[in-house]
Amino acid sequence: MRIVALAGGIGGARFLRGLRHTAPEADITVIGNTGDDISLFGLRICPDLDTVMYTLGGGINEEQGWGRADETFTLREELAAYEVGPAWFTLGDRDFATHIVRTQMLDAGYPLSAVTEALCDRWRPGVRLLPMTDDRVETHVVIEDDEGKRAIHFQEWWVRLHAGTPARSIAAVGADDAKPAPGVLEAIEAADLVILPPSNPVVSIGTILAVPGIRAAVAAKTVVGVSPIIGGAPVRGMADACLTAIGVETSARAVAAHYGPDLLDGWLVDTADGGTADDLDGIAMRTRPLLMTDLEATADIAHAALDLAEELRA
Repeated sequence: MRIVALAGGIGGARFLRGLRHTAPEADITVIGNTGDDISLFGLRICPDLDTVMYTLGGGINEEQGWGRADETFTLREELAAYEVGPAWFTLGDRDFATHIVRTQMLDAGYPLSAVTEALCDRWRPGVRLLPMTDDRVETHVVIEDDEGKRAIHFQEWWVRLHAGTPARSIAAVGADDAKPAPGVLEAIEAADLVILPPSNPVVSIGTILAVPGIRAAVAAKTVVGVSPIIGGAPVRGMADACLTAIGVETSARAVAAHYGPDLLDGWLVDTADGGTADDLDGIAMRTRPLLMTDLEATADIAHAALDLAEELRA
């Protein structure tokens, strides 16, 4: 079975671990969000790609869901002593090494897709991990606060402000002119099915789909998604703030409608949202527990997504 999954960070990475566990013989290609990427300390940082790579490669900080396990922070302390910021974005010593290697390769002329492949040679994630594009795309957020109306990088809004200042709008800057990375469209075309894990529908999955050509390629396949909203709230993170910014209600059903029946064929919702699980304008809705409490529970969710895809393909 050839599976393509679109993925953001923590939720997507954890789901992928369950997918790999329940379908060990499958050929899985992961198209990762690069809209969260940012340049700090002279280094290019790709949070979502790294979270997938570390999680599937066994190097993730399990408690946080991001960053490296057994991390130390000597570099951060030294930068603070020099009064070099930003202090709100935390990088550990082990994590710095990944960003140094990436930046050196990018500066040498290698595209991000080649750099990601080289990094994965160490981590052996058990999937093919592709960035959505080799072009620079960054998600920016327009806010209005004491400093007036302005646009800031998504990471500043998400990490420093904790999405506490309402977003007036969210834009994937550069997406309109970007091209899918080598192998992305080919992987989608060859796939038996496409899965949308429980990643942020606006700034993770939505940003990937904003790259010209990707949404149309995905829509041509059987697509099953897993709701990131349980009981009217995101499982983790501040996806509700992102949905509010684009005028979408924070509910499993509203997110399915946001994706639309032209893209989505099947949708898994949690039992807490069972009252809203009737089929929606051609989208087949199925109800089951969706909390990824451990590997076995996550594998069961992934198995349910595969079962629904097979049902819809029949």
